[in-house]
Amino acid sequence: MKHRIEDYSHDLTTPDGVLVSLNRLSDFQAEGIVRIEKISPWFVGFDLDKGRLFFNGKSVLAQIGLNFVGTQYELDKEEGRAQVKVEITAIGPIAKDFLPLLEPGAYVGKIFAKDERRIVRNPDYIARMFGRSDRWGAPLLSLGAMHGSDALVLDVINGRAVAYLSLLNGKVGYDSSIKGFLPTLARATGSLYKARELLRLHQVWIENAPRILSEGELLLVKTPPLHIRTVFAHVVGELLPPGFTHTTASFLQPDTEASGDIYEFYGNSNRELTDVPLEFYTLEPYREHVFFTDRDQLQANIESYEDLKKALDTAPEPSELRAAVFVVKGSQLKEISSQDWIASDPLIQDLPGIGHSTRQAQLVERFIVQQPSYPFLKAIEQESVTSQGILLSRYLPSPIMKRMLLSDSVSRCLKGIYFKHPSRSHGDFFSKDDRALLSDLYIFGIPVFWVDERSKQILQYMQKPHKEAGIFVPMNRTEEYLKATAFGVYGSNLLVGPFEEQLHELLSGILEMRSSVNHPLLSQNTPIALVTGGGPGAMEVANKVAKDLGILSCANIADFRLKSTSAMMNEQEQNPYVEAKMTYRLKELVERQAEFNLEFPIFVNGGIGTDFEYCLEEVRRKVGSIFPTPVLLFGDVEYWKSKITSRYQRNLSSGTIKGSEWVSGCFFCIQTAKQGLEIYRKFFEGKLPIGKEAPPQPLGFFDCSAQNP
Repeated sequence: MKHRIEDYSHDLTTPDGVLVSLNRLSDFQAEGIVRIEKISPWFVGFDLDKGRLFFNGKSVLAQIGLNFVGTQYELDKEEGRAQVKVEITAIGPIAKDFLPLLEPGAYVGKIFAKDERRIVRNPDYIARMFGRSDRWGAPLLSLGAMHGSDALVLDVINGRAVAYLSLLNGKVGYDSSIKGFLPTLARATGSLYKARELLRLHQVWIENAPRILSEGELLLVKTPPLHIRTVFAHVVGELLPPGFTHTTASFLQPDTEASGDIYEFYGNSNRELTDVPLEFYTLEPYREHVFFTDRDQLQANIESYEDLKKALDTAPEPSELRAAVFVVKGSQLKEISSQDWIASDPLIQDLPGIGHSTRQAQLVERFIVQQPSYPFLKAIEQESVTSQGILLSRYLPSPIMKRMLLSDSVSRCLKGIYFKHPSRSHGDFFSKDDRALLSDLYIFGIPVFWVDERSKQILQYMQKPHKEAGIFVPMNRTEEYLKATAFGVYGSNLLVGPFEEQLHELLSGILEMRSSVNHPLLSQNTPIALVTGGGPGAMEVANKVAKDLGILSCANIADFRLKSTSAMMNEQEQNPYVEAKMTYRLKELVERQAEFNLEFPIFVNGGIGTDFEYCLEEVRRKVGSIFPTPVLLFGDVEYWKSKITSRYQRNLSSGTIKGSEWVSGCFFCIQTAKQGLEIYRKFFEGKLPIGKEAPPQPLGFFDCSAQNP
């Protein structure tokens, strides 16, 4: 069975039914059996009391005076069929002439399910649609004008929203050509051809004609042009003046565009009709054209980790399956079950390469169609889904879905992606293609959220201005991250080192310094973020100190899980003090290091990885990818001399760093937090010798124990 999202029929109505038998009782009366096939399994009427079922006659037949009343209903949900016994009445001379032309095989109407749960009760639900349009510019709801009209009055009657449509001054009649058109109309009823526009050619507007009823006559009245895209509308019979009855063609479809302006009445009354009362029934939530900003409950729910975690946990098992669901309202999120999800296990095939472009395109397209998010995104593109909402996904959607995710129609409708795991194959670690997708979604204004079980928080992907990489940040700290100046600690995952107290003093001093300096990178309003590699050892100490001080504790975490017995590497677990993060697969170690984007690196004792990071910070300053800022080398001078000096002097003597000797003046060896704070203060006050005009340092760094910078 298809998922509900792939069924383009409305769940309150059936398809049009065809007359399978007809028994004429008189010139004005007949009875018949209407059979309806291919009813959606989600048709609400299958589960309603039959007293709530209503046979809605076709409006084109009602406008010539033919009225259909359903008296008996038989429904078969398993077969998707229904049979309705109808009483047929011809109202007026035109209908009397048409009744003999009506034959079995004619499409005469459909069943509408009058589900009281779907009645609109708040007029604001209707009023807020005025002035809004779909992506093609068509109004969602209007009466005579895009922004509403004085011709429509909204009220609450008996606990439901009612709109009173003012009538134009006159009524609709027919010219003499209508009789010759009746055989054509009878033939047209044998198909789903829309004959209403042809019928209009035979209608005439009678200006200032009284809108009163005579026994046995049909009264056709008009309102200003009505557009409905967001609800079903229904003429409320009990609110009509005494003596007025509307035909059973009383439901207006949610695709009504200026055609819902003629209403058919019969009965007997000398009182003039002035307006038409309409009640409303909501569509399926994903078809309501509802804006995300109107979904207060949903917006509240998606700020709750517990609510999102509970919803994501309803994804069908096994957990290896990819699964997705589109959510448009808070109650849907609260009541979600495994049946609401689409789950799949896309088959990954080797692509033949660009040399076989046709076959490659076919395989890619097949893989796209197999993705669980595909039916939802396709439905949005085809306008079967019109409400704005969020996509829940067990795993971050595959980068291969980028074309659909960034399409104009989807980007208008998709207001957030929430996932539980970054990758099915690599767990918590993103690929470079994943990060490229995240960046593109960010640029296109589609927020992406990681419902992170490790931190038990909702993390949002954010990119700093003018940066090509981002990280996942707790939702309540995104603005802090965007404005923050980034300090970072590089060091061994094996050694903790005796620097926790000094680092605490250093970072505390920086926080205090904000009130006394005014620099683009540090001022009273500048937040601070601290970034590490996210592992144990020195990194864990740094993240702990940051978190203790209320500084945003960030990490770029690589997948250092052992991949083979030949790997000479210590497996590293993410430390528990990381609040914001980005993750990388092992083969993307260089990309990970390039995306630290630190303004102020701090080095402590470390091994090969720390040496690599040191060289990258040298290169960043040499090539100008960062403005020259001080880099602190925390620890004993002899240690850093043994690490740096011989290499620096060899490069200097061989002439391989000619013109770049000044880079050595960006590195400062300190033993205390006080020394580090003095360097930072001089830098922020513009008094620190640094950059191309500063003298090179013979050791390859500045020794703060021997002299003041």
